[in-house]
Amino acid sequence: MMLQVKLKEFRVLKGLSQQELAELVNVRRETIGHLERGEYNPSLKLAFDIAKVFSVPIEKIFTYTDE
Repeated sequence: MMLQVKLKEFRVLKGLSQQELAELVNVRRETIGHLERGEYNPSLKLAFDIAKVFSVPIEKIFTYTDE
């Protein structure tokens, strides 16, 4: 299974920088970069916190595929 991440799309649409999003969810900017590149899977709490920033369900940003 592979995690598909649409975080960058949501972040850009909302007009947030990686740093601004990082501050909203209390992580380092590097963590947001790693998430956007698929190098890091978020904890459940972080996924919920990010989804809350964008007012969408977690599944809109993070989904698993069989690829």
